[in-house]
Amino acid sequence: MRNWKKALSVTAAVAMAATALTPAAVFADDETFKVGVIGPMTGDYAQYGTNVYNAAKIAIDEINEDGGFNGYQVELLDAGDDQGDPEKAVNAYNDLLDKGMQMLCGTVTSGACIAVGAEAAESTFLFTPSGTAVDCITSGSNEFRMCFTDPMQGTKSAEFISEKGLATKVAVLYDSMADYNVGIHDAFVESAGEYGLEIVADEAYTTDSNTDFSVQLSKIKESGAELVFLPNYYSDNALILQQAADAGLDVKFFGVDGMDGILSVENFDTSLAEGVMLLTPFSATSEDEATVNFVKAYNDAHNGETPNQFAADAYDVIYAMKAAADDAAITPDMSNEDISAALSASMLNIELNGLTGTAKWTEDGECDKAPKAFEIKDGVYVEVE
Repeated sequence: MRNWKKALSVTAAVAMAATALTPAAVFADDETFKVGVIGPMTGDYAQYGTNVYNAAKIAIDEINEDGGFNGYQVELLDAGDDQGDPEKAVNAYNDLLDKGMQMLCGTVTSGACIAVGAEAAESTFLFTPSGTAVDCITSGSNEFRMCFTDPMQGTKSAEFISEKGLATKVAVLYDSMADYNVGIHDAFVESAGEYGLEIVADEAYTTDSNTDFSVQLSKIKESGAELVFLPNYYSDNALILQQAADAGLDVKFFGVDGMDGILSVENFDTSLAEGVMLLTPFSATSEDEATVNFVKAYNDAHNGETPNQFAADAYDVIYAMKAAADDAAITPDMSNEDISAALSASMLNIELNGLTGTAKWTEDGECDKAPKAFEIKDGVYVEVE
């Protein structure tokens, strides 16, 4: 293994002799593990799905070079494009099963993940890099996630704002029709008082009216808010920041992982994002060795494109799969059900030192790791200590 990959190490929490049982590398075409990815490869959220697929391929190529999963090569099947739609996601899942999929990196968005989870329950190992809704991994014991849940993002945001002394009077502006936004909003508002924050304005808009925020921003300006919490996706937040500047609203802005991507919004004046903070597990501008080398590999493979946090989560998912596969000593000739059960048991044994932090997993499939916060300075993310 090359030295830089050692920075992304995987260790077993229980000192098992699994490695002694690992067979010599077997590379026959009919003796490979088959991994699927499902997400929006086209449509409004294609930036998420394509980053997940591209990063999964980079990780699998590296892992194959170093011996594969438990000594067997891994094949990444063609991506299942669900365009963020639950019904299309289920169709993609069944199509990938027909192609031999044995474990799933996905799905990418929450609604699609919930739908596929119901289909995959107890039969196919499902590991979502980015499905943040609570119900994404509640259908079976074979479902895990790399990211935080929506409520946890809301609670951790309130905690961070309070502990760093960023504000005491806080306003919220969110899409009240979107599950992701609502889940984070509700947890943030519920926990704000616990952390000494006063919600002075709680303003909503709807998915079908997300172009004019003037009324809500006027109320926020009048409220005396020192900070505006924006639990929305980057496309909406870019418009909000533009209109806030036009309205002369001079306050701090704080988002969550959906904010990631705002610097690449077409025709957006990135200077408007100066000083914006967000909770997100990964920044492509971090200077640790693992991040630097991952970003370079992604740049080289995709014409200089910079990976986002969805890519980092997916990269970590594949390496966590490898750790579990090695720990469980699974083989490609096992049934999906047996592979799923073995991987699920081994997920409780492993620890991953990944791009998005040091992670372990609980019996309910949740990822246990510390959140990271970044501030946008001079057009790049700078980690807030």
